[in-house]
Amino acid sequence: MPALRALAERFGVLLVITQPDKPAGRGLKLTPPPVKLVAQELGLPILQPKSINSPESVALLRSLDLDILVTAAFGQLLRPTVLRIPRLGCVNVHASLLPKYRGAAPIHWALIRGEEETGVTTFLMDEGMDTGPILLQRRVAIGPEETAGELERRLAQLGAELAVETVEKLWRGEIEPRPQPPNGPPAPKLHKEDGKIRWEWEARRIHNLVRGLSPKPGAYTTWQGELVRVLRTRVVAEGESLGAPGSILSRRDRLLVAAGQGGLEVLELQPAGGRVLSGRDFLNGYCREGGGRFGT
Repeated sequence: MPALRALAERFGVLLVITQPDKPAGRGLKLTPPPVKLVAQELGLPILQPKSINSPESVALLRSLDLDILVTAAFGQLLRPTVLRIPRLGCVNVHASLLPKYRGAAPIHWALIRGEEETGVTTFLMDEGMDTGPILLQRRVAIGPEETAGELERRLAQLGAELAVETVEKLWRGEIEPRPQPPNGPPAPKLHKEDGKIRWEWEARRIHNLVRGLSPKPGAYTTWQGELVRVLRTRVVAEGESLGAPGSILSRRDRLLVAAGQGGLEVLELQPAGGRVLSGRDFLNGYCREGGGRFGT
């Protein structure tokens, strides 16, 4: 949404394209996507096609005499019939330093893999998945405790600024697109199994998984057979064996858990069907008899 607001403030936005309204919540009430709400607030025309590549969508886009089409986390692959419509091309704003982390979940995977730096890239879209020529890039450091949600907010603002700069320079002919290198670690769509905590891993790897999936979809483990989402951790020891992986090490107001190597303090977690708890509250409410082990 920051990108839409920034572009609307600076340029004439002819149309906002977003996903159709979808059922959400316990009542499955038809709910508009956030982009639609921002577009309505700004008084902009809206299109919500099931496919942007449909003949009806293509005909509408052709009628607008577009200079540039900008996408950000759109979720649909644009076919050549759409890519060829704007006079200066289709620009994507992607939350990674391409060619690293092409795909649907670049922020999550950068954190899961322990990257210390990431950024935003704008590029001219082609038929591939995030493979087109690079226009501009901006780099940022990743904090050692930063979560995916926190990093996403920072990159959304940076992406908005870069989108405006890209459109301005593309319009003035001040950018020379450069081909991407062919290879980089991928960022595929996340599946439930990707979030399973394997306590036999070393502590840093588990910590990176937790922050890479926080707050959504959330890394998870089990406690006495029930699912628990783990939302925030801190590495407290590395390189040594502290006990059976997953076992609770201390009850002194801190939820300390042994990993395959080292240990973690679990700061926030959420039992199935319950509210988010601090590690201390979990100890008081779920570990009154002392000890215990996650993953069982």
